[in-house]
Amino acid sequence: MGNHLLAIEDLRLTDSTDRSVADLLRDWGYGVAIASNNSDAIELGLANNIDLIVINHSEPQINALQICAELRGRNLRSPVIVLAGREVPDRVGFFKAGADDYVLKPIDSDDLQVRIEALLLRSPRRKKPGVVSYEFGGMAVDFRESKVTKNGSTISLSQRESRLLRHFVDNRGKVISRVALLRHVWGYRETPLTRTVDVHVTRLRKKIEVDPKAPRFIVTVHGFGYRFDG
Repeated sequence: MGNHLLAIEDLRLTDSTDRSVADLLRDWGYGVAIASNNSDAIELGLANNIDLIVINHSEPQINALQICAELRGRNLRSPVIVLAGREVPDRVGFFKAGADDYVLKPIDSDDLQVRIEALLLRSPRRKKPGVVSYEFGGMAVDFRESKVTKNGSTISLSQRESRLLRHFVDNRGKVISRVALLRHVWGYRETPLTRTVDVHVTRLRKKIEVDPKAPRFIVTVHGFGYRFDG
């Protein structure tokens, strides 16, 4: 099942040219709850099904410092990311109050997505390790052996193809950016100008798709990246 996130933001500040954080999270395939004031943020933040919290700091309606301090004081274990502008004088205060990460506004959506994924992977609430085998569309994948059994035939995967497919399976239903794939599958810390993700996706599609030109499992989400629907 997918992760369930809480977006804490003042929706009155969102207009047609400034998408809400909640909308971004939904686009990436997460289940999203929304709190639009400090009191609702505390109540929803302590809910058992919340895996990560994103706080869009905007005083006086959304005070990330107070929210973080209150949640940590009540033993919240889920990771917290704060979004705040350059005008905030003491950004270190967010970390002291219990935030796990901080993103400067205006946010870079790829950067935010990667940071969310990284925190979820390290989160003490993470429910299960990555899969070692998986079946979809009449195929069986063995990630330990890096192979796919399809129509009675065995197809070998390269180590990179196997890691790429496993990351898709672990995050099935979510939109994953090319930047996130480069960091989690290739291990890049910086984002190089490269088409290596697209090249490997094309190769992988040739091995698992019935029609690689009209993919059913690894779907391109234009403007965002890829989504695995297997």
